[in-house]
Amino acid sequence: MKKPLILIILGKSGSGKGTQADLLIKKFKLEHVSSGDLLRARAKRADFIGKKTKKILNTGGLVPLSAIFNLWFQRLEYLKNKKNINGIVLDGMPRKLFEANLLDDALGWFEWGKNVKAFLVDISNKEAIRRLTTRRLCKDCKEIIPFVGKFKEMTKCPKCGGELEKRTDDNVAAAKNRLAWFKTDVQPVINYYRKTGRLIKINGEQSIEDVFKDVLKFIK
Repeated sequence: MKKPLILIILGKSGSGKGTQADLLIKKFKLEHVSSGDLLRARAKRADFIGKKTKKILNTGGLVPLSAIFNLWFQRLEYLKNKKNINGIVLDGMPRKLFEANLLDDALGWFEWGKNVKAFLVDISNKEAIRRLTTRRLCKDCKEIIPFVGKFKEMTKCPKCGGELEKRTDDNVAAAKNRLAWFKTDVQPVINYYRKTGRLIKINGEQSIEDVFKDVLKFIK
């Protein structure tokens, strides 16, 4: 495997992209850059930005892209200074075409722009709605548990042992809204990576293990 490898995982809500990101991180000991994790960590600080970020997250608002990109850049700078890393998995980003352009600029700045692969874990709208309306959430650590494969039999969170519950916003109407957002915002990102020759489409309606096997075929 060339080092460092930059992997971008894209897909509809419920596609299992987060699961695939976790598997890649564990197998190749990759670094993780997640917008959600960065925002939650920033919200724990007691300064102005930390307090404001916490308030926005708690009320379901949107953090400005400029603030999110600043966190991305800081995280990439930190990883660059670590030097001998195997690679990076980018999860939850980019979600808009403008973000993809900004990310390319940042990767170029850190001299990581030549070995970028964007994986699309592809599922149909029908399958996305089925998964979104059946998945569960851990009451304690908030881990999302998909209702597929071995996860169907689970009654406790595999990470912390917490109770599982259905998310209140995981209904058909909300799922359709997420799919509409995916079409208008994320599809242009997918088209961008396709045009630049970096998109790899994977059938996400297979088992988790088979999806991962297909992903591994493209990592050298």
